[in-house]
Formats: sequence, C-alpha cells, structure tokens
Amino acid sequence: MKNDIHPKYFTDATVSCACGNSFVTGSTLAEIKTELCSKCHPFYTGKQKLVDAARRVEKFNAKKDVTEKLSGTKKGKTAKRAAKAAVKSSAIETKDKKKKADKK
Repeated sequence: MKNDIHPKYFTDATVSCACGNSFVTGSTLAEIKTELCSKCHPFYTGKQKLVDAARRVEKFNAKKDVTEKLSGTKKGKTAKRAAKAAVKSSAIETKDKKKKADKK
C-alpha cells in the first residue's frame, strides 16, 4: 500500500446544524455545517417543515392559483366545438331564409 495518500481523520469533528443543534462525530473535515439534522428533519420529527431555498413551493402554489382562476373562464374542447357548431347552424339558417326571401 502507498503511504501518506489518505486524508487526516478527525475523531472529534463538530457538526452544527442551522437549527442550533451540534454534535461530535468522526470525519475527514474538522467542522461540518448542515441545513438539516435529525432534530429538525421532518422524517425524524414527524412535523412538516418546508425548506425552500429556490421558492419552488411558492411558485407551484402561484401557478396552481392561476389555473384555478382561469379554469372557470376557459372552455373545454367539446364546449368550443358545440359553440362553433351553433354558430355555423345559425349562419346556415340565415342563408336559407335569405334564399327563400329572394325566390318570392
């Protein structure tokens, strides 16, 4: 085996979380900083806590609200087709009435 290729191992590395929790473990880094730990992670605590650095949840909720607002105003394909068919049939009826009036 080669000598001196492995990094130094710290048996008393300090891990500190954003929630304020800290504990000691072994690592190749002397100090580790994390955003979530076992004290604040929703899997371990059972509480829902949204950690949203990129505003993904807010963006999703905004899109959802917009689609809900527009869903009442938009027509489905069948409704659009029925409306077009009604317009065409009324146009045909008016043409037929004009033809009858011209013949008289």
